[in-house]
Amino acid sequence: MQKSLSDIQNALLIQQQTDHFNRFSENAAEVIQALTIEQIHLLKQAFALSDFVAETFISNPEWVSEMFSPSFFDFTEQVDASAYLLERISNCASEDELHRVLRQLRNKFLSAIAIADLCHHCELKTSLANLSRLTDTLIDGALTWLHQHCQSLWGQPQNNQGVEQTLLVYAMGKLGGKELNFSSDIDLIFVYPEGGETVGSRRSIDNQQYFTRLGQKLIAALDQVTKDGFVFRVDMRLRPFGDSGPLALSFAAMENYYQDQGRDWERYAMLKARIVGDGPYHQALSDLLKPFVYRRYIDFSVIESFRRMKQMIAQEARRRKLQYNIKLGAGGIREIEFIVQVFQLIRGGREKKLQQRNLLTALSLLVEHDCISVNSAETLRSAYYFLRRSENAIQAFTDQQTQQLPDSDLNRARLTHVMGFAQWQDYVVACQRHMQAVNHEFSLLVGEDNEQNTAVDAHWLTFWHANWDTQESIEWILKKRSSWPAELLNKQLRNFQADLKKRSVGNRGRQVLDKLMPVLLEFLPEQQTAQLTLQRTLQVLTKIVTRTAYLELLLENPPAFKQLLNLCQSSAWISEYLAKFPLLLDELIDPKLLYAIPAFNDYPQLLGESLLRIPEDDLEMQMEGLRQFKQTQQLKIAAADITGILPVMKVSDHLTALAEAIITEVVSMAWQQMVHRYGQPNSTIGTDEKGFAVIGYGKLGGIELGYGSDLDLVFVHNRDASCQTSGEKSIPSKQFYLKMAQRILHLFNTRTANGILYEADMRLRPSGNSGLMVVHIDTFKHYQNTDAWTWEHQALVRARAVSGDKALIEKFTEIRHQVLTEKRDAKQLQLDVTKMREKMRQHLDTSSEGVIDIKQSVGGLADIEFLAQYLVLNNNHEHHGLSHFSDNVRIFGGLQAEQLITTAEQQQLVSSYCALRDTGHALVLQSLPAQMAEDKLLIERQQVSDIWRKYLGQN
Repeated sequence: MQKSLSDIQNALLIQQQTDHFNRFSENAAEVIQALTIEQIHLLKQAFALSDFVAETFISNPEWVSEMFSPSFFDFTEQVDASAYLLERISNCASEDELHRVLRQLRNKFLSAIAIADLCHHCELKTSLANLSRLTDTLIDGALTWLHQHCQSLWGQPQNNQGVEQTLLVYAMGKLGGKELNFSSDIDLIFVYPEGGETVGSRRSIDNQQYFTRLGQKLIAALDQVTKDGFVFRVDMRLRPFGDSGPLALSFAAMENYYQDQGRDWERYAMLKARIVGDGPYHQALSDLLKPFVYRRYIDFSVIESFRRMKQMIAQEARRRKLQYNIKLGAGGIREIEFIVQVFQLIRGGREKKLQQRNLLTALSLLVEHDCISVNSAETLRSAYYFLRRSENAIQAFTDQQTQQLPDSDLNRARLTHVMGFAQWQDYVVACQRHMQAVNHEFSLLVGEDNEQNTAVDAHWLTFWHANWDTQESIEWILKKRSSWPAELLNKQLRNFQADLKKRSVGNRGRQVLDKLMPVLLEFLPEQQTAQLTLQRTLQVLTKIVTRTAYLELLLENPPAFKQLLNLCQSSAWISEYLAKFPLLLDELIDPKLLYAIPAFNDYPQLLGESLLRIPEDDLEMQMEGLRQFKQTQQLKIAAADITGILPVMKVSDHLTALAEAIITEVVSMAWQQMVHRYGQPNSTIGTDEKGFAVIGYGKLGGIELGYGSDLDLVFVHNRDASCQTSGEKSIPSKQFYLKMAQRILHLFNTRTANGILYEADMRLRPSGNSGLMVVHIDTFKHYQNTDAWTWEHQALVRARAVSGDKALIEKFTEIRHQVLTEKRDAKQLQLDVTKMREKMRQHLDTSSEGVIDIKQSVGGLADIEFLAQYLVLNNNHEHHGLSHFSDNVRIFGGLQAEQLITTAEQQQLVSSYCALRDTGHALVLQSLPAQMAEDKLLIERQQVSDIWRKYLGQN
């Protein structure tokens, strides 16, 4: 039955036996005298094979006497020592004593089990069952003691109906399957039935808080390392939300999590889950989670998720050089487990018998249900026995959690002896034969890896799933991309992963994201822009992680994903825009369409077509349709902008044309809504007129809108005050247009799911904020001629009608021309303009040391605009053509044509204006403030100042 150490003829083992036994004899002479020769021989053999057993008995020699007594447990058979263990645990008087007793019981019983396993070569099933039962009992005993202790501190937890509540401990993994190995950690999840609060103490606490505290105490009782060692390494990361999730969850919270967010790997984990101990809630909790684990249909989708996990594990094995790892290496224990679990998940929903936690039991049933052949099952079973016995032995040598084949001569000699081989190389050959056979079965199930297909993301797949320290991660990044700022990238990615844990991503979303992220890292540019591109791309992904459809869009359309990275690399504004409005990701699918910019006159037609599918009476959808159209077109313009397809001036032309088309559509919508409610003004009946027009001021009027520009608007109408509307609820036309103006602003400014349409600013209307929202055109004329300030006439230089009836537009144009043609006092005009410019600079200039405001600083854009306005107001009475245009470039062209400025000045002003706008525009695309170094464009700004000084004096 036993092999003597002399038969092994291994000097290392003999030396180890001698050293340990000599140390034991120093303090255990009486114990040794009471032992038989056979018992001493067995003890020496155990000392040779396990440092853990030797050190345990050297420290506690009295345990040897107890172990060899006839009344002690025979661990060569499956035993139930729960009464013995629970009695000693229940007698503890304090937490400190509980900790000590638990560790002593663990070490005593583990030593006995190790001797049975290493020396008596007991059956694997027996060893695993005894280890699992010991663990169950220690957990259950500790929990019972701590629950009573916590009740004395905080009261008894109850639900809202007064029913007592208790903490339940889910055993996961090998413990759940009752196949725990010698020095394994234990994966646990804490749950409790219902919320409520404690009763019977001076201060009640809610159940969540109570069970969290109890769970923390249980972990400390088992996991904390004291002078007596530890009981078990406790791993709580399998709980919902992992480390970032609550330590204990109610049944309802648990069910919600797995229904909404449970991932494939959690289905594998829950296969073996069981409640430790006995109780009334076990079946209810089992029934609650079974639908998540086992599908009612035959579920072949698990094969794909299985492949993903397999690829990740294979990459991890290569990275960590795990080819000698009998669990994680190719053909290791993990592959056997996966093969069995895949079939359980595929068919377990239909074949209830397959819903087994124990692997060997499930393996036998797979043959019965024709899932695998008898020969395959025998191959797997034989390998499982061999590898698990090896694993158990390796861990029993020094009580270390390892599955790596030993590299020391001593432990190799030990493993060779325990596994019944004469030489180490004989064991290695047998081990390799088993693992190769398992890997063959594994590959038949999931298919061979196509290295060519998987190589692209294999490197990054490993990285994405790895739980490495910072240095390992950095080294792995640099291995593939030596030019990257690896530390920054790693920090960004790990922060992103941490953020994901706080979000309700869902099972499918996580699956897609796990595929997408390695592709992202492969697609990132190799230059230094990788960090910025990643930062911006993650900003977009963060916004869409809970919306799986968008993740799938990027995964299924690699060109779209590459397009996203290109845009993010080029522009912070675009990345923020896409993050804000992820619907726009659809536009990335076809690059030809993305960069197909409409002609200026096509925007109204395209807008009309896009709104055709929306019922006219569905205001909410119409508002969303307007916003989506604007966002889509702005993205197209921006994409063409950053690629150089459109120069800045043309960008502004397109943005302005887009805004005009939208303004016209909004006016039409508001008109229809008002007419539906009140009828239309009687004087408009039978005509195509609305009697209404929109005047664009500022950047809209000057045809220089940017991506984030507001719309400066003024509304005018031309209907008599006596005119009524035609509806049953008739109102005066003045009131009608006021309500219409309010409706227009509502359509523009209301924030919907797609944000606002435009920020509409009405402060330039007659009398400003104190004035009516809409005025009669005659009132507008009177105000401009009698009440308007010089700065309002300056604003009028940049004004133009952007939407409305033809006759009303012509009337406005006529008024504008008349006002701008009035002769002004030159000195007063100069004073007014310079005072207003200085006032603006004092209030708006953001320049600081070394940095200047592109618009408001001396020689900046505002100076150029004021120069144009001044020269028009000062000269249009004699040169009427100056007021024909509202944009600066053509105004300067008109001034030069009339010889009011020199050709050199015109060229300098235009080139300076364009250079400053280009710079500001580029900053907007990077979401940066409109500022630049004070030495930038110095010549241009000096030229502007010189021209200002010539016409307006000291600036």
